[in-house]
Parts: sequence; C-alpha cells; structure tokens
Amino acid sequence: MIAAATMADRAPVVALWQTAGLTRPWNDPLADFAQALEAPGSTILIARRDHGIVGSVMVGFDGHRGWVYYLAVAAEARRAGLGRALMAAAEDWLRMQGAPKIQLMVRADNAAALGFYESLGLEQQNVVTLGRFLAP
Repeated sequence: MIAAATMADRAPVVALWQTAGLTRPWNDPLADFAQALEAPGSTILIARRDHGIVGSVMVGFDGHRGWVYYLAVAAEARRAGLGRALMAAAEDWLRMQGAPKIQLMVRADNAAALGFYESLGLEQQNVVTLGRFLAP
C-alpha cells in the first residue's frame, strides 16, 4: 500500500534513502524530508510492508513542472514492481496538482537508474542543469 508519509516516518525513510545511496553530504536528508511535508506543493509517498517502510518517493510541483526525488526501494523488495508503483503514485499526485510534465535528475553514471526510468517511458531531455550552493 502506498500512502503519504508523516513526520513519524522521517527516521526510517531517511535510513532507506541512506541505504539506497541517495543521500549526499551537501544535502541534509532530515531537512529535505521535513521541508517536503511542510510545503504545500510537495509530499513524500511511502510503501509499507509488515516489517516497515520498503519504498519511498518525494514529489513536488513548482507551478510549472512536477519533480521526483529520492525514489528508493529496499533491496529485499526490488524487482517486484514497487518502483513502478511508486512512480505511478507520484505521477497521479502530480496530475492532481495540475502538473503538465514530470521531471527528475539522475546522475549521468547511474546506468541502472537511467535504464529504469527509460523503461517507464521517461526520455532524456536536451537540457543542461546548472547550479550553485547558496549557503556560505
């Protein structure tokens, strides 16, 4: 079952993100989780099984595009369609928000993730992502 996360889910979801290798030293996943639940244009969807949370996806709508972050499935739950189900739930949530398009960022060397998203019909876009950190 996929449902919206609550703040009580923060520790196990962040642990899942860390185990899945999605966190980076320059991003605070605890803060990311809290901001996603506090902002009106975003949420985190989770999948539970008897032993706890086995999947999650953060989703947000910036008023122009829908964005997907932190899609993670526990190792023992992979290859059973849960990643696809989480992406479908994310797309449904974005449609309800009025998002006309879905986007996500994948590191260029992550062939497994790129293959997964391509199997769902997502296509590489001809754009360059630029950025800089705002914190001192």
